[in-house]
Amino acid sequence: MQGETPLMRQYRKIKEKYPDMLLLFRMGDFFETFEDDAIIASKVLGITLTRRANGAAAEVPLAGFPHHALDTYLPKLVKAGYRVAVCEQLEDPKFAKGIVKRDVIEVVTPGANFSDKLLNHKSNNFLAAIFLKNEICGFAFCDVTTGEFATSEVHAKHLLAQVELISPTEILIPKREKNEILRLLGIKNLDVQQQGRYVFTKVDDWIFNIDFARELLTNQFKTHSLKGFGIDNMTVGLIAAGCVMNYLNETQKNRLNHIKKIYRYDYTDYIMLDPSTKKNLEIISSIAEGGREGSLLAVIDKTQTAMGGRLLKKWLSRPLKNITAIKQRLIAVREFVDLRNERRNIIEDLKSIADLERILSKIATGKAVPRDLIQLKISLQKIDEIKTKLSLFYSEPIKLLQENLSDCPELIGRIQSVLNENFLFGNDKYGIINKGFNFELDELKEIHFNGKTWIENYQAHERQRTGINSLKVDYNKVFGYYIEVTKPHLDKIPANYIRKQTLVNCERFITEELKAYEDKIFNAEEKITLLENKIFSELTDFVLTFTDEIQKNANTIATLDVLIAFAEAAELHNYTMPEIDESDSIEIIEGRHPVIETLLPAGEKYIANDTKLDTVENQIIILTGPNMSGKSSYLRQTGLIVLMAQIGCFVPAKRAKIGVVDKIFTRVGASDNIARGESTFLVEMNEAANILNNATPKSLILLDEIGRGTSTYDGISIAWAITEYLHENPSVRAKTLFATHYHELNQLASLYHRVKNYRVEVREYGDKVIFLRKINPGSADHSYGIQVAQMAGLPQSVTDRAKQILKSFEEKEMRRQKKDEFQISLFELNSEDRYKQILDDIDINNITPLEALTILKRLKDLNNNI
Repeated sequence: MQGETPLMRQYRKIKEKYPDMLLLFRMGDFFETFEDDAIIASKVLGITLTRRANGAAAEVPLAGFPHHALDTYLPKLVKAGYRVAVCEQLEDPKFAKGIVKRDVIEVVTPGANFSDKLLNHKSNNFLAAIFLKNEICGFAFCDVTTGEFATSEVHAKHLLAQVELISPTEILIPKREKNEILRLLGIKNLDVQQQGRYVFTKVDDWIFNIDFARELLTNQFKTHSLKGFGIDNMTVGLIAAGCVMNYLNETQKNRLNHIKKIYRYDYTDYIMLDPSTKKNLEIISSIAEGGREGSLLAVIDKTQTAMGGRLLKKWLSRPLKNITAIKQRLIAVREFVDLRNERRNIIEDLKSIADLERILSKIATGKAVPRDLIQLKISLQKIDEIKTKLSLFYSEPIKLLQENLSDCPELIGRIQSVLNENFLFGNDKYGIINKGFNFELDELKEIHFNGKTWIENYQAHERQRTGINSLKVDYNKVFGYYIEVTKPHLDKIPANYIRKQTLVNCERFITEELKAYEDKIFNAEEKITLLENKIFSELTDFVLTFTDEIQKNANTIATLDVLIAFAEAAELHNYTMPEIDESDSIEIIEGRHPVIETLLPAGEKYIANDTKLDTVENQIIILTGPNMSGKSSYLRQTGLIVLMAQIGCFVPAKRAKIGVVDKIFTRVGASDNIARGESTFLVEMNEAANILNNATPKSLILLDEIGRGTSTYDGISIAWAITEYLHENPSVRAKTLFATHYHELNQLASLYHRVKNYRVEVREYGDKVIFLRKINPGSADHSYGIQVAQMAGLPQSVTDRAKQILKSFEEKEMRRQKKDEFQISLFELNSEDRYKQILDDIDINNITPLEALTILKRLKDLNNNI
């Protein structure tokens, strides 16, 4: 812009490189934002918006904050969905010739950051990229804080489920295909950058290129090809992975040595959990609060490490279908349960293990501090102890864990020799580098810490040498160190004294020796900082040579932590080891809901129930009973027990035999999606359609009401037809629990041999109803809705009036049913010629019951006469 100041020209030149980001521009003690960035920053951060002069050009909006408050304000911008470029001063302004050199040292985005204020230590922070070609989506994701990197290819119709499963914080999409990709994810407002919990970043189309992707990935992994990772033939998957790698290189300035491999993520290895199932079963978070309290995760998360906590969330979201892998986990858990004392000893060691994955990533990206390396050393020492303690176990999966652990003695020794733990823990003031490690550093420290003593000794020496007892060595900011001698003693001045300043009563001198020491004192602190940084940098480079060993340790410790957590939960909550096989049956004896049983008041016992499902005799269970009687809990506990078994966890039951399922579907409760223009009933039908179109005979379906969002007859008809479809269609013959208030559906059991009726037992005492919460064969004949309304606290006048209305409706329904019977009889009679004479003049559709009785009597008399 014409007439701008040199500073603003520098700002614009840097801003051009980061046009879609907020630029934090360091100016002295402040980070400033300008123009549109300033307007956004002032709103998001709640800071004052002012204006700054810009030479002959117009004033520009300005908003800033102190540079030392960066860790406070930066996370707020990122949480709001913005990407932020941090522009620092690259030289000391005191020594700058002209404008201070500045450049961006870091780009912080929702999916690529290391801020403790943004990261959950027990959750991954994934950056993802999506590339779409011919209905196939390349879907890659990476957590830069742990080094995990994966790619996959999924059909477009499964994209939403995969995105929900991985839950990336930020998603990269090509500008050209953004509308189609957002449509696949169910997003209509295409102009909004942040959609719910996801932030979408549009990327230039040229980046989505297979040759570019291969070059980036092979350079990163230092390989000639990608065949060793099993992804070489995944064209769209590779393109998505290349986009992720390019973005991370740009934001982290190519400091990504900890990302050493990529794996092929195959979603077909895991149970499919669609978004509604994860929500309805409250696996990771509760429906009511939205947080982890009240979820399955909260109940079984007994992990001690951040790495174990992250892995547990993955296992819960990705239950296994491989029977061998499930059994290996169960075998390990069983031994940890059996050897309680040995397990508890390992738990104490796990408590001391830091987040190895994120420490390593901080080292690789230049963000580590000495305390991180001390934590790494302590963790490696504890791993050595754990490895020894694992020798007491005998099962194959635990022995394999022991073999995979490496204590890295050489690395432990190097960290111990370099870093001064006493300084970090506040026990001494020598500094972060051990005394005796570097001679030059020790000499500088001696000068820095003992400068006052040297001056005192020098002063005493000069007094003795000159015989001037009043001689004084002093200091001021203008002249530095000097020797002061009063005028009566000037005749005793040695020849090596150099006159510095003349005052009224004295003269000030300097010597070459004092000047040399002054230079050492003045430069010691800066030299100490430079030398300590150099030594620390060399140490971090050495640590990175152990990247493979540290990452392997991290993965092994995470697995060990989760398996031990399962054992802890099993002992605490009285879980049992399930049997796993390839059958199409599920048999649970005295099963319990793992979450609800922990929330009951002290002394109250959860009522356990059995479940038997198969594809031969008990494919579909129609479960009836009143509200609040426990139907929904029964459905959910069955789904959760199956899921727990297939992640390798013990289950809340006396006994359980689980035939591995490939998918779990749920249709529970009533909800709408106003943002997408979907009513409660449409959401319900969408979920039902998803189930019918994707279920297989190996699936488990949990239906809690179908068709309740429309008229009674429409709802019954839909529920009836869905049940018939599940029973009669061989490709969708899934095991199904169907809780309903439509008692009419109980008739299906007499029509279809794999449909069985069950009910929740209740007892009536006068005007009250008691829920026994026991599931037994049979069907309920009453919903007890008004009694439940009384329990909820509706005014008695309302419930009394409801009873009157209900009685009236029941009487009308009885009369209607009798009338229907009469009409059917008359229609049948009307088909015979001998009765036509009587029936020709009658409007059968509008006949009253009394008229019908009279006509039937006449017809009976006629029949007798004939």
